[in-house]
Amino acid sequence: MEQATAVFAGGCFWCVEAVFEELDGVVDAVSGYAGGAKETANYEAVCTGTTGHAEAVQIVYDPSKIDYRKLLQVHFATHDPTTLNRQGNDVGPQYRSAIFYANDDEKQAAQAYIDELTRARAYDNPIVTTLEPLREFFPAETYHQSYVCTNPRQGYVQAVALPKVAKVRKLFGENLKEKSPLDR
Repeated sequence: MEQATAVFAGGCFWCVEAVFEELDGVVDAVSGYAGGAKETANYEAVCTGTTGHAEAVQIVYDPSKIDYRKLLQVHFATHDPTTLNRQGNDVGPQYRSAIFYANDDEKQAAQAYIDELTRARAYDNPIVTTLEPLREFFPAETYHQSYVCTNPRQGYVQAVALPKVAKVRKLFGENLKEKSPLDR
C-alpha cells in the first residue's frame, strides 16, 4: 500500500486528530508540533505561545482511498479558518489554522483550495490559514495520542471534539471508516 502524509493545524490537536481518524484511507493520525525547533517541541513549552509551533496533526493516508484534496475539504469544514491564532476558547499562535506543506504540489493544492473557498464566499470573514513549509514534525507526548478515543467523557472532548466528529460524520459520510475508532 502506498502511503502519503499531510500535516494540518486547526486548533487543539485532539480535535483535529479525532476528525481525521474517522476517515477511510487514513492509516494514522498523530498529534504533535510543527513550525518550531526540536528543543521546544513539548506541551509545556508550546503552551506558552512563544515557540513558533502549532499544535498539529500528521495524517498518514492511502492516496488510493482518499486524496489530498479531500483531506483539505475535511480540514476546512471542521475548524474555523477565519480566526487568527485561535479556535473557540483556545487562544494563541499554537492554535493557528495552518497547512504545513511538504512540497510544491501540496502548497499549490492548498492555495488553490483556499482561493476556491474565497471566490465562493464560503465564510463570512477572510481565511487566515497560513501555508508554511514543513521543516519537521514532532510527535506530542504519548498521553496526547488518540486522546478523544481514550477520554470520550472528558469535558473538553464532549464540548469541543465530539461535535467536530459529528460534523465530519454528517458532511463526509461516504468517506468514513466502516467502524469509528470511537466505537472500539
